[in-house]
Amino acid sequence: MQLKGNWNTIKGKMKQKYGDLTDDDLTYVEGKEDELLGRLQKKTGKSKEELKREIERI
Repeated sequence: MQLKGNWNTIKGKMKQKYGDLTDDDLTYVEGKEDELLGRLQKKTGKSKEELKREIERI
């Protein structure tokens, strides 16, 4: 998953789509994508695979 360069854009679009996401939910630490996806999965109810596809489309 390519997050590093455009994470701020992705973060903004995810917040628009899922209004209950917080900055803490969307904190990205390089190498810890799985933790990020886990937090997003809990908040959105989507699978990690669904979230990966959604993020890659942004």
